[in-house]
Amino acid sequence: MALMYVYQCRERSKECPEKRERKMKVLGKTMFSLLSIVILTLTYSIFIETVDLRSHFFPLLNVTSEPCCTDSPLKVYMYDLPRRFNVGMLSLRRSNETPMTWRDLPTWPRNLGLGKQHSVEYWMMASLLSEGENPTREAIRVLDPNLADVFFVPFFSSLSFNKYGRDMTNPATEIDRQLQVDVLKFLRDSNYWQRSAGRDHVIPMNHPNAFRYLREEVNASILIVADFGRYPKIMANLNKDVVAPYVHVVDSFTDDDPPDPYGSRSTLLFFKGTTVRKDEGKVRAKLAKILVGYEDVHYENSHATGESIKASTEGMRLSKFCLHPAGDTPSSCRLFDAIVSHCVPVIVSDQIELPYEDELDYTQFSVFFSVKEALEPGYLVTQLRQFPKERWLEMWRRLKSISHHFEFQYPPKKEDGVNMIWRQVKHKVPAAKLAVHRSQRLKVPDWWRRRR
Repeated sequence: MALMYVYQCRERSKECPEKRERKMKVLGKTMFSLLSIVILTLTYSIFIETVDLRSHFFPLLNVTSEPCCTDSPLKVYMYDLPRRFNVGMLSLRRSNETPMTWRDLPTWPRNLGLGKQHSVEYWMMASLLSEGENPTREAIRVLDPNLADVFFVPFFSSLSFNKYGRDMTNPATEIDRQLQVDVLKFLRDSNYWQRSAGRDHVIPMNHPNAFRYLREEVNASILIVADFGRYPKIMANLNKDVVAPYVHVVDSFTDDDPPDPYGSRSTLLFFKGTTVRKDEGKVRAKLAKILVGYEDVHYENSHATGESIKASTEGMRLSKFCLHPAGDTPSSCRLFDAIVSHCVPVIVSDQIELPYEDELDYTQFSVFFSVKEALEPGYLVTQLRQFPKERWLEMWRRLKSISHHFEFQYPPKKEDGVNMIWRQVKHKVPAAKLAVHRSQRLKVPDWWRRRR
């Protein structure tokens, strides 16, 4: 037995090195596989930026280049124009020539009534005068023009037309024209205008007739317009300009929380406004004939007065849909009155451009008809009567969630109307800088209107 034990031990001793070698190989392969998995996992994590080992183990290598686009506010240099070009027009008193500061910024007068819809220029200027830290601001004023991304021209061209130029045969119209002449001379004397030919300058023209005398002299600038209805493509287009909303005239619906939102709005379709218009706006008179006789449709010819605005406020809040046919140009204030009333807009236009459309999908809260569809007898009303209740409720909720983008106030608030406009301006800056840089090195003047 002893000899047998010794023999077995000797045999096992012979096999041990071989077994150990096989075990070591298996163990090595296992460790290699695990290590490979760990390395691959870390590499992938670093690649997709969920783990940053460089900052822990190689701090000197943790250097990143500045991104091409940042979330920092747009830096705006605002020219110090005398008050007669802007807030001086808000008062009947004679204004002095000193520029405006935040300390003496007047509030927008309530007695201007419908003129409020073209007040975007006022809110843009006011936002730059706003003092104090506000991390939600999309644009800040810089006092050194060399630091500016863009240059803002605080000329209230819309208010100038409304105050002096509405009756184009009136001698006061000459005041509107002279203001345009004077502001253009001021700009042409500016080294920064000369450097860019105005391409990096922001000029508000929210009224379709604003700056009408010398508009072609500033058409290389970033224009703030309501739509392109009065502009040829050679003068204004989406590549360089910003479509801004009209400022709503009706009061915002701030307590719109009924238990039955759909049932609480008894009118199917609401319209109250002038039915005699030019160009595409001629559709209004045709719609007046087609929409007569429907009990659940309110279509009324009306002019803007304090009483009619109050009636529109009540009517929109009691309506499921609010009709927005084109006016003298494709857009009008009525669309934005509907939005803040949470009344689903019914847009009838073949050419309308809409504000912030790179960020907002209007089909989520609006219904669109071509002019041809709208003028087919019975078609529009039938489509709205068959509109699914649940779909309407989705649009109503969406209107409530986005209506703050169409509010204007001082000081501005996060993603309100003026901040949204400045964000749109920021989107235009790269193209403006490209045009400026190219113009500085080309032998042939790179005037943007040239076409091959």
